[in-house]
Parts: sequence; C-alpha cells; structure tokens
Amino acid sequence: MSISIRVDGVSKSYRKYDERNQSLKAAVLRGRRARYEEFAALQDISFEVPKGSIFGLIGDNGSGKSTLLKCIAGILTPEAGRIAVDGSMAALLELGAGFHPELSGRENVFLNAAILGMTKRQTEDRFDEIVAFSGLEDFIDAPVRTYSSGMYVRLGFAVAVHTDPDILLLDEILAVGDEDFQRKCMEKISGIHSAGKTIVIVSHAVSTVARLCESAILLEHGRIVRQGNADEVVDAYLEEAHESIPDDGDHGKRWGSGEARIESLVINGHEGTSATTAVSGEPIAFRFSCSSSVRIELPTLGLGVFSIDGVYLGGVGLKPNGSIFPVLDGKAIVDLELDRLDLVPGAYLLSANLLDQHAVHTYDAREKFLRVDLVPSDQTDNIDRLFEVGPLRLGGHWRAINQ
Repeated sequence: MSISIRVDGVSKSYRKYDERNQSLKAAVLRGRRARYEEFAALQDISFEVPKGSIFGLIGDNGSGKSTLLKCIAGILTPEAGRIAVDGSMAALLELGAGFHPELSGRENVFLNAAILGMTKRQTEDRFDEIVAFSGLEDFIDAPVRTYSSGMYVRLGFAVAVHTDPDILLLDEILAVGDEDFQRKCMEKISGIHSAGKTIVIVSHAVSTVARLCESAILLEHGRIVRQGNADEVVDAYLEEAHESIPDDGDHGKRWGSGEARIESLVINGHEGTSATTAVSGEPIAFRFSCSSSVRIELPTLGLGVFSIDGVYLGGVGLKPNGSIFPVLDGKAIVDLELDRLDLVPGAYLLSANLLDQHAVHTYDAREKFLRVDLVPSDQTDNIDRLFEVGPLRLGGHWRAINQ
C-alpha cells in the first residue's frame, strides 16, 4: 500500500505566559523573568494516510486538529518526530490565509496560486474556471477586504482545488458557505478522490467525515485516542460525547415566564418501566409532569428531538384541546405516545416546551435537557442488509432481480 502522508511521533507545544506585557518598557524590565507554562498541543502523534484515500481528523475544540494539519502543511514545525509527504500539496486552512486584503480577488487568485506552486501561465489557463467555480464573477475585481467570510472560502477553495495537487488539506471548509456552494464542494471533493488524489479533512461535522472518509483519527488533548475505520472512529467520538452529557437532566438552557413549569419528562420503555433507553423503531411514550401557580386555559405542550451535536431533527406539539388538556391549574400529567420513533440507534437530546393556547407566550422552555439512548431492536435480520446514513431509519428491503 502506497502512503501519501506518514506522521511519526510528532509533538508540538506552545508557551502560555502568565502575564501580558503592557508596554515595551515592561517587557525590557521583566527580561527573562516572564513566567510561562508549556502547553502540549500535540503529543507523540503517529499515523499513515494511504495514497488516494480521504482521511478525517475529528475531535473537540482545542484537541489539536488544526495544529496537526498545519504541521502536515509545513506551516508549523514539530518539536519532535517527523512528517513525510509524497506528492504536491495544497491546503485551505484559516479563513483568508494566503490572501492580501487590499488586493482584488483577481490579484489574489494569482497570489494564492503562486503560493500553492502554480506558474503564472498555469493560473492564466485556469483563471476562468477558478472564478466560475467560486461564483464571484461580479466581485472578482473588488478588494477582498470587502468580501464576506463565505466569499473568502469560495475563492480560496476554488484556487486550491484547481491547482491539481496530489494531496489536498481542508480545515472546516464546509463550515462556511451556503447549501449550493457546499454541494459544489462535495462534488469537487468526490471528483478529486476519483482521480486518485489524497484528501485530509478536519471537520466538526462528523456525519460528513463518516460519509466521505475511509479512515480517521480522533484527537483528545493532543493525543490520538482512536484511529481506524471512519465509521468506527465517529461512533467512538459520539459515544464519548454521549457519556459526557449528564443523565440527570437540566444541563440545557431553560427560560420562560415561570408561572407554569415542566417539572419532569419521563420516557417510558416498551414494558412500561421508566428509563432513558428506548428501542429504535418501536413504540415510545413520554410523560410530562407539569405544575402551575396560575390557572391556564388550553395550554400547549411541545417535544423537540435533536441529534447529540444539537441539530434539530423534528418535533411534535399538542394543539389547544379542550378534551385532552383543557386547563392547567396546580399539577397535571400529560402523556404523549408515538407509534414508533424511526431514528437510527444512538443518543439524542430532547427539548420540552409549555406555552399558552396561541403558542406565543412561553411559560417554560427546557432546551436539550434530557437524553434518550435508542438501542437496536432484536430483529436485526433486515438491518444487517441495510447501510443506514443519517439519523432517519427509512427501513426497507434490498432485492436483486436476475435478468
């Protein structure tokens, strides 16, 4: 197996100073007495990226992802270990890196392309294609200091991918830009991969890493805590995130006028036992325990479901109903029963809301305060034949028809 990038025992640290100099005089007088501590950004990092693969780097903020990518790009020099790169490389790292704010977009295309190793003739030959991909034809002669963050990324990505590198490094490229641009990026990344090029992606969007990457590493406090198949690494990261969320609730935001409150939300298992674990694809019930210090006519309740990283997946609300919940005066219990919760196994966060009959005034809103762990059902025959992507469990069967 050919290797594009080999990282062997790489470490990198920074100095964190206790005090900041207020003036040149203070710096001179202090001299060498300035106190600092070493912060280990990377600690003994080793891995290999196979040629022609898409490789992912994931982890929380401050875990060392961007520092590692900068070391691979040659922007930072590690204090220990070595990095070997086989082939030409282009990197799209920090927003605006490689651009001069006072120059026009046109001038910055040539500047950035030169930094990435292209000749002026090569840039001239690909200029129209670069600008067309960026979608900035109407702004290409304006100074880039007038560009939005999305325009910066459009132009930077367009230049990087048109240098035809053997290795492409991308740091949170899909975090900025509209949906159409993100789609174009994904299509371009797919095309580069099909051409046998190597791509390394840093992203907080772990679903993107699971979808695009063959292999990945998980960084935590500058160390590799998991590496291997991208799906397995992403699962390990999500599982760790799940475990870091308290099970006793009240870790999300809470707001509202307070005359009425949602005291608790209990998830009833299929056998009627209260738990925060339920079975994917099977019936599930939610019990709202509410209280009020005032009489509220026709109150409304709502339940929202979020992915573990906070993406809203959907919700259900109780319309004002005189027969189900005509009034809240003191204490009340209201049950919500769903025929099935068709989400793939994993951890999810729940929000609950108590509002007036017009759903305008909020008495109590508890955001992402309770976790539910969905586990697979015992009927796994069909699941084994389905590769599920995303949070929704679509179900179904594959069948080959012989012609």
